Amino acid sequence: MSKELSASELEVALSGLNGWEHKDDHLQKTYRFSSFRDAVAAFVRLSFEAEDMNHHPEILNVYNRVEIRLTTHDVGGKVTEKDVKLANRIEDLLIARGG
Repeated sequence: MSKELSASELEVALSGLNGWEHKDDHLQKTYRFSSFRDAVAAFVRLSFEAEDMNHHPEILNVYNRVEIRLTTHDVGGKVTEKDVKLANRIEDLLIARGG
């Protein structure tokens, strides 16, 4: 079972995640793409990464914007290392796609 990250662990994790923030017990970031099509393609691609990790983020897509919120439900909706790992995978994937 996962454990909630401490404030200092969160600070270290966020220092390596450009543009991500900790808010309301979530790690979150908004990506912008050149078109709706590119945003949806990124959404679909990141869903494969999330499924591979058995970790399912909250995702909102509006036109060229994809908002992602990560939290771990089995620790009461707090941020864990599992969220940080998925954020890093998303970052690698979406930055490479121009997000």
